[in-house]
Amino acid sequence: MSKRLVPSMTALQCFEAAARHLSFTRAAEELHLTQSAVSKQVAQLEEMLRNHLFLRIRRRLQLTPAGSLYLAEVNKILNQVDMSSRYILTYGEQTEILKVATQPSFGVRWLIPHLKGFGKRHPNIHLDIRNEMEPFSLLQGSADVVFFFGQGTWPGATCVELFREEVVPVCAPELLQGRELTDAAQVAELVLMQSASRPEAWHEWFLEQGLHTDNSYHGPRFDTFYMALSAAQAGCGVALVPRYLVEKELGDGSLVIAWNHAMRSHGAHYLAFAEHAAEVPKVRALVEWTREQLTG
Repeated sequence: MSKRLVPSMTALQCFEAAARHLSFTRAAEELHLTQSAVSKQVAQLEEMLRNHLFLRIRRRLQLTPAGSLYLAEVNKILNQVDMSSRYILTYGEQTEILKVATQPSFGVRWLIPHLKGFGKRHPNIHLDIRNEMEPFSLLQGSADVVFFFGQGTWPGATCVELFREEVVPVCAPELLQGRELTDAAQVAELVLMQSASRPEAWHEWFLEQGLHTDNSYHGPRFDTFYMALSAAQAGCGVALVPRYLVEKELGDGSLVIAWNHAMRSHGAHYLAFAEHAAEVPKVRALVEWTREQLTG
């Protein structure tokens, strides 16, 4: 196996400071080192990389093209180390990290509001929540608990059904220009916002009412329901979205239902965790909490 090119953290810090100041002297002052020590670290780094990182012109430094490229990479490394170190500072010795993955719109509109109070009950469990468009985090080991929409069958995982949903067509009030539609077919005359995760939704919605339209697949496409809702509020068209996502907007009148036909989705929202993690305290705590939110 070939030897890894792993420069010391000191060498990277010396290079970054020298590149920022374009001066070994000022870099040395910042790092509380001698000027010769900084210069030596950079020279060793250049030898390892087999590239000059600086041009020395009349006692001034100038980054070479290779130096500029390397500086961008070094900044990423130093920033990540800094973030990781600060991250650890936030934990006590008894703190456990519970990694949670959720699809974006569900996370913003349902999960986060329902997590209020979890930290107070479980002060030693720190939630690390991230957006995932596809529920693969559990399989890859990068999440302890995953919230997803689907059929609830997942090899090696326990899936807990949370709730089912229905989708409704919503738009900004001004899009209807103060008139009510008299037929579902008139919805097809509007701009239909498409969901990348549910490309058949509009087709099925029309079909369920005995209608067929060539426009059911036409319209701007969005990765998330949240983006489609923002476009709907801006008056860009009609979005076919789960009702639970738009209760607030329907309540305050910023969105209205374009045509009163709700379609039950083919699937449900689930919470999933690896079968072997069923008795892990931090996982069990979130499962129990989520169940309470649904029954409370």
